[in-house]
Amino acid sequence: MSAARPWLAPLALTAGSLVALAGFTWPLLASAVPSDAQAATPVVAMALVPAAIVALALALDRDMHSAKAVALLGVLAAIGAGIRIAGAGVGGIEAVFILLILAGRAYGPRFGFLLGLLTIAVSSLLWGGLGPWTAFQMFGCAWVAAGAGLLPRIRPRLARASASDAAAASLAARAARRAARLEIAMLAGYGVVASYVFGLLMNIWFWPFAVGTGTGISYEAGAPIGTNLASFALYSLVSSTLTWDTVRAVTTLVGILLLGPAVLAALRRAKLPAR
Repeated sequence: MSAARPWLAPLALTAGSLVALAGFTWPLLASAVPSDAQAATPVVAMALVPAAIVALALALDRDMHSAKAVALLGVLAAIGAGIRIAGAGVGGIEAVFILLILAGRAYGPRFGFLLGLLTIAVSSLLWGGLGPWTAFQMFGCAWVAAGAGLLPRIRPRLARASASDAAAASLAARAARRAARLEIAMLAGYGVVASYVFGLLMNIWFWPFAVGTGTGISYEAGAPIGTNLASFALYSLVSSTLTWDTVRAVTTLVGILLLGPAVLAALRRAKLPAR
């Protein structure tokens, strides 16, 4: 990719993400009965796989061609896959979110996006968990990691000191520790929000045929968006928000608060090459 067009990859990734988001939320964008939705789901999932491959190719421009960047991406994807496989089958626990959020914060949204895609792809291949849901999980985790890299920076507030150099250094160190604590708190809060949003996204694409028809939480083809949104909110609340998603949110919160400072510092010591 030409260095004269550094905006092309982010623009393409954004466009691809919007297309993928439409794939997630198609029940709100198109009319279909549950049987039609069930038949169309593999098609939608298969359409998202090429989108993921294109996203990988576009993001792997010159910024990601260094041996160090590729090695870091490969190592972290392998670690994330191992964490995900180890926690498979434990209701709602997604310890891999801790790694995705911290790595996305340390190395930026593009690296985080790639890491989310590869982590799910590798773990699904090794675990044998490939299915129509895989492409949705890939994009969902990619967005979780990329979002951490897009959060605002927290810079230490340095007070003007007229005292000695030692006093100024002490004030600077104190400000840096305070900024680090605020950053971890921000990432922990983001992890909670991301856990619930991820659960909503993973619910909505199969909701039309998950509960059948004729119930208070069923998808109604052709109904107003507000009606279907209310039904979906109730379905998601009783099916995963109060259980799986809450466990995921608590796991991510506790993990980032306990491990975040050390892991984030370690990741930042292994700096990626400058743009």
